[in-house]
Amino acid sequence: MFVGREEELGMLERLYRKRGFQMVVLYGRRRVGKTTLLGEFSKGKPTLYFTAQVQSAAMNLLSFSKAAYRFFDLPTSTGPFASWSDAFSFVANRAKDRGGPFLFVFDEFPYAAESEPSLPSALQIAIDHEFKETNARIILSGSNEGFIESKVLGAKSPLFGRRTAQIRLQPFDYLDAARMTPSATDDQRVAYYAAFGGTPYYLAQIDDGAPFEENVEFLFFNKAGLLYEEPMMLLRQELREPANYNSVLSAIAGGATSPKRIAEAAGIEQASVGKYLKTLESLGLVERIVPFGDNPEKSRKGLYIVRDPFFAYWYRFVSPNVGAIESGAGRAAAQTAFGEAFSTYVGKRFEDICLQWLARRNREGKLPFPASSFGRWWGTDPAAREQVDIDVIAADKPSGQILLGECKWRGALNETDALEKLASRSALVKGYDQRHLALFTKKPAGAATAKKADARGDLMLVSMRDLYEEP
Repeated sequence: MFVGREEELGMLERLYRKRGFQMVVLYGRRRVGKTTLLGEFSKGKPTLYFTAQVQSAAMNLLSFSKAAYRFFDLPTSTGPFASWSDAFSFVANRAKDRGGPFLFVFDEFPYAAESEPSLPSALQIAIDHEFKETNARIILSGSNEGFIESKVLGAKSPLFGRRTAQIRLQPFDYLDAARMTPSATDDQRVAYYAAFGGTPYYLAQIDDGAPFEENVEFLFFNKAGLLYEEPMMLLRQELREPANYNSVLSAIAGGATSPKRIAEAAGIEQASVGKYLKTLESLGLVERIVPFGDNPEKSRKGLYIVRDPFFAYWYRFVSPNVGAIESGAGRAAAQTAFGEAFSTYVGKRFEDICLQWLARRNREGKLPFPASSFGRWWGTDPAAREQVDIDVIAADKPSGQILLGECKWRGALNETDALEKLASRSALVKGYDQRHLALFTKKPAGAATAKKADARGDLMLVSMRDLYEEP
């Protein structure tokens, strides 16, 4: 089932329709859906599609030769090209003969380039001297984000400046993720996003006809479950020191938020923890957040969190139970992931969903003003003499407008009290003249609160039902 990716498909279609040579670099973490996107985009288009593998340079060149011969209706028994330069020259010359546009997809380009370091240079020469005179549309794709950014997009790469577009494919947001579970209720969709995140491959493993608890138990808390060892497998594939990265993620999921505390909890030198955090940030697994309005470079209030919901869930609930799962007690261990602790965890992810909803509404032009920045705020309330926070914020500094929101993931709620607290805290974020408030709730707000919102005009009431309303 293909869902979402409307923006990426639209960009690729526009480039396909343009005249002249085009080269797109598509990259992103494993399992994020690059190959599925390319398959959807290439439907109905003449496409030379090649996927490199972790094998010798000669074997990759042989596989490519056969793929090229098949596409151009030549016998696959024809011997392999002598070099990648010859291979690209052959494809470019055939492209000139075709006249019209055709796709040349080189999937997992880093695999081939790692076994043959001269590959980027060979492609660069072919682009400059042959492909640029054709209507070929080349798409280079890869999961090794570090390689793509340095060896393909980097200033020192032979291919630097040859791309006409690049797409770093991200996991789905909460709404596109929900489209993967069409039979689920809104409550279940929130729970699924909190546990599985937005990675399409993980969401595709869900049995849409089974209860949430059954899917989680089978996929996470079972030695044979597909997602039981997934985080460690990804770390082993991507990184040289998976054990240390695993320890860092465990420390953050366990509540350590500063480099010093993370290093202590992970059992690694504080001087080296920075490089692990930087790498995990580049992979989109962790994130350093600061209170809204603070300068990220100077703020001393920065906190590290596990950004990806799937990893956050796995390290919070699965990792501590690995011993029980290995001993065959996975079912009992799973029950600990369905109680109050999980509800509290979902409450934090509900805030992420609300922030994503604000960003979506902003793109649609449906907020009270066009917002240019988003975030959260936490700090000291001098009047109350306590630490407080504001769950979600959207703002536009030039116009002096700001929207501040409270997110409540609970069935019973004193709405009046929640709004009064939000209103009092809103003044703690300085520098804005016009303020709007928003209350996000699991259930629709009561009639009295709705009447109050209508009378005020500066208060948005958003229920879980509203969050999952299709645009």
